[in-house]
Amino acid sequence: MVLPLFTEFDCHLFGKGEHWDLYHKMGAHLRRVEGEPGVHFSLWAPNAKEVTLVADFNYWQGSDHHLKPIGDSGLWEIYVEGIGVGQRYKYQIKTAEDKIVEKSDPYGFSAEIPPKTASVVTDLATYQWNDDHWMAQRCEGNSYEKPLNIYEVHLGSWQQDRSRENGWLNYRDLAHRLVDYCHEVGYTHLELLPVSEHPYTGSWGYQTVGYYSATSRYGRPQDLMYFIDHCHQNGVGVLLDWVPAHFPKDLHGLANFDGTSLYEHDDPRQGDHPDWGTKIFNYGRCEVQNFLIANALFWFDQYHVDGLRVDAVASMLYLDYSREEGEWLPNKHGGRENLEAIDFLKKFNEQVHRHHKGVLTIAEESTSWEGVTSPVDQGGLGFDYKWNMGWMNDTLRYMGREAVHRRYHHNELTFGQMYAYREKYILPLSHDEVVHGKRSLLGKMSGDWWQQRANWRLLLTFWATQPGKKLLFQGGDFGQVTEWDNDISLPWYLLETEDHHQLHTFSKDLCKLILNEESFYINDHNPEGFSWIDCENADEGILSYLRYGKSQAEVVVVFCNFTPEVRKGVIVGVPQGGLYAEILNTDSSFYGGTNVGNCGEVSASSVGANGYGYSLTLTLPPLGAILLKPRNEGPLEEKVLYT
Repeated sequence: MVLPLFTEFDCHLFGKGEHWDLYHKMGAHLRRVEGEPGVHFSLWAPNAKEVTLVADFNYWQGSDHHLKPIGDSGLWEIYVEGIGVGQRYKYQIKTAEDKIVEKSDPYGFSAEIPPKTASVVTDLATYQWNDDHWMAQRCEGNSYEKPLNIYEVHLGSWQQDRSRENGWLNYRDLAHRLVDYCHEVGYTHLELLPVSEHPYTGSWGYQTVGYYSATSRYGRPQDLMYFIDHCHQNGVGVLLDWVPAHFPKDLHGLANFDGTSLYEHDDPRQGDHPDWGTKIFNYGRCEVQNFLIANALFWFDQYHVDGLRVDAVASMLYLDYSREEGEWLPNKHGGRENLEAIDFLKKFNEQVHRHHKGVLTIAEESTSWEGVTSPVDQGGLGFDYKWNMGWMNDTLRYMGREAVHRRYHHNELTFGQMYAYREKYILPLSHDEVVHGKRSLLGKMSGDWWQQRANWRLLLTFWATQPGKKLLFQGGDFGQVTEWDNDISLPWYLLETEDHHQLHTFSKDLCKLILNEESFYINDHNPEGFSWIDCENADEGILSYLRYGKSQAEVVVVFCNFTPEVRKGVIVGVPQGGLYAEILNTDSSFYGGTNVGNCGEVSASSVGANGYGYSLTLTLPPLGAILLKPRNEGPLEEKVLYT
């Protein structure tokens, strides 16, 4: 006798939108009945007249495999004996208008490699995890006081092997190469552009169809598990991009699923996304909220991921996002806020943090919405971090200006401190900034080739030493010249040239420095961890500031010269006397600079300046930065990275 997989209580929870481990019921699950293997299939299609399973085992005919409705829950199920892992399948749904639509499984755990669209039976439980130590220590401590240096990666283009079809490496190959690279450069976490199944490779994963399916482009689900497991065993965290803001209109996907607007809004003023030609989820429907929140929990539970970066949050919060007057519907109070989406985001964050202590949720949110990273019980959305898009836009705009004009835009560098502690920020230099004609990170820099490289080193130093956690997209750490192209491998051959080898050496030294100096991470979200020395010297293009560690005695002093002129005899106040070691100089010949500096150290005078009791008289390199640290902590390390 085949017992139903769904109990009455399961149906009740799903109807309320609170069946948080729904993925243990929905989709295709291996079972044994009286010792014989088989697969249980289930689906939500409340407006269907009939649902038929078509698959390899019935030659895609399905006449003998009709799913049975489970009461009035809108759920359908069928058990098929004698089949197992590897079977490809779809659902044929007869709509209320007697039209037949063929759909892949919204809860399917694996899928064919696009452009094929069938779901594939798999057994996620076969993978044996070996990351117990990582999972245990992830719950300890405060992430805000730890270094977070994120390497954003698109798996299909990070590295390729042209001897393979499409050039794609397997998750397992990528695991070893990326872990080694993270250790080489100094990254604490990987952030993967979406790896949930998507039909169009050129969408980079942001037009998701299979929310529960790891894309088969790079291997099986167990291969992705190996990838994450290997990262954890070697001290590297893994974050995934997650896309609950919209989904594509592909016929085999969620759109018009059972002949009705099941997952999306029916009214295009609510259900059509004007920017991406996609559909918007109906967050006010309990079952849709359940589908998405259970999906988030699925990635934490089944794949051990360490965090989700939620894409396009701003488009979810506002009903009039990218819409003109008359193209959107106000909420019940007459406002522009999407109340259902706000409720969804709060529930998402509550449930994620309730079920998985120590994981991170990160919002890509580009507006001034208040409380994105405030707790839900204090009126916030409940995210751990928010991307600081304002800082990113201002800084890149400034670095693209010719040096002669920068004095008139000095505030683009300093304005970020006006709001730096309103949210828990990550400073992103992401994939979105190096595509669609925006040029590469190095290509954005103004000036000739030498000045571009100097500006690039200066930009990364300013980024690394400002309050906030850090994120850098692939290719940005060795000075990729061209824009990112998702179809081809990064131009690693550039590292064979002296110029790019020097840039790469710089980024590695910079990353390891900010990981080893607690002043650059322990107070990222505390205003007591940062203080301007002088932020008003626009004419000379100089910024100077302090980053503090746990105490005021633990301090690093940062000086930036945003002009191509050598600045000699610059007098700058500092909080304590004694010798200051030059722990980084971006103009070092190691990095392709001109060796302008302070001979490795400088002594503070008892003559005060800038409100401090002591001062330094410095030489600042052109388009360069120097970092100084009081020499009251013992001798310098043997490796000298300055002149």
